[in-house]
Amino acid sequence: MRFMIQVRATVVSEVGAPPTGPEYAKLFEEMGAFHEEMARAGVLLDGAGLRPSRNGWRQRYHADGRREVVDGPFAETKELIAGYTLIQVRSEDEARAWASRFPQPFPAMDCEIEVRRLYEDADFAPGGDMALR
Repeated sequence: MRFMIQVRATVVSEVGAPPTGPEYAKLFEEMGAFHEEMARAGVLLDGAGLRPSRNGWRQRYHADGRREVVDGPFAETKELIAGYTLIQVRSEDEARAWASRFPQPFPAMDCEIEVRRLYEDADFAPGGDMALR
C-alpha cells in the first residue's frame, strides 16, 4: 500500500524563501533524519518540498471540453500543499505509525499534514476494491 503524507501550506511556505533561524535548522535536521530512517526501513519512495503557488498554475477542465489555465498564486493557503512524502507500507496501521512520528512541519505555529492512500492498479481490475477507506 502506498500513502502520501501531504504537508499543508502556510504563510511561511508561500513566502518562497527558505525559512531561517535555529528552529528551522533543527526542523531540517529532524526531517532529514526521519526521511533517512524511513529509507533504511524500506518504506520511503519519495519526498520533496514544493515551491510556492505563485510559481505554479492550475488547469481547469470544463464540462463542455474547454480547458482553462489559471496562474498562481492561489489565495486559500489552507488548500495548498507545501511538500509531500510518499511511502509504501504493509498496512494502514503502519502508515499511521509513520505519520504519527512525522516532525511538525512549521515550528511554533499551527500546521497540519494530511495522509491519503493511493489507488493501485489492482483497485481498478475486475473484483478490485474501489471502496477504499
